[in-house]
Amino acid sequence: MSYQTITLDIADGVAVLTLNRPDKMNSFTAQMRAEITDAVRSAQETARVIVLTGAGRAFCSGQDLGDTGDATQMDLERTLRDEYTPMLEAITGCPVPTIAAVNGAAAGAGANLALACDVVIAAESAYFLQAFTRIGLLPDAGGTWFMPRHMGMAKAMGAALFADKISARQASDWGMIWEAVPDAEFAELWKARAAHLASGPTRAYAAVKEAIRGSFEAGLSEQLATEAHLQGECGRSRDFMEGVVSFMEKRKPVFEGR
Repeated sequence: MSYQTITLDIADGVAVLTLNRPDKMNSFTAQMRAEITDAVRSAQETARVIVLTGAGRAFCSGQDLGDTGDATQMDLERTLRDEYTPMLEAITGCPVPTIAAVNGAAAGAGANLALACDVVIAAESAYFLQAFTRIGLLPDAGGTWFMPRHMGMAKAMGAALFADKISARQASDWGMIWEAVPDAEFAELWKARAAHLASGPTRAYAAVKEAIRGSFEAGLSEQLATEAHLQGECGRSRDFMEGVVSFMEKRKPVFEGR
């Protein structure tokens, strides 16, 4: 599939998916949602980590209200069900680690696209904004699910009701994202983080994702059983053998990744 609203570059196990409508602050269109969904599903077949970022000064400013003409006539339920849900499920269900490298504004559904990723790294000049109530809506694109799990009920409720900007530093302090870094160091740092994951034990990362994402719906006994099962699978992998041998030999491990 050729892409018109995004770019996808894969090298050394790292897939970089860049939202590429900088003149529109990378706002969502139907085509962009379809292209992101396809690119994530395609990249996970060969890449060992997927990075989502934005071209220009924004990460993603949310829905392009001019995409379908009169925004008040937009079928929001159908759009969310048929277009946003497949995109978000492709990201959350991705077997390899996903990083949101938030280079600028992440507003509305754009903020929640970032929160769908496993790790969010933001430039200090970036911000997050649940802008929905400003136009008479509630947070969607997974916002009501991601926010309380990332930063707790109180912060999530305030972010949704007041629709205030949340700086990258605030987001980091609240536990909403993994880290906020100085703009001058941002690109170098997320690339280093991506390279680290790309050289790591991909099967173990998949197990981490499955266990942690599933823990919110599990009781302790069920979670302990899940850990035991997944640890058994990891313990039979070549990566585990390599990890043990490299530790004993005092060298850096070389993981197969798949």
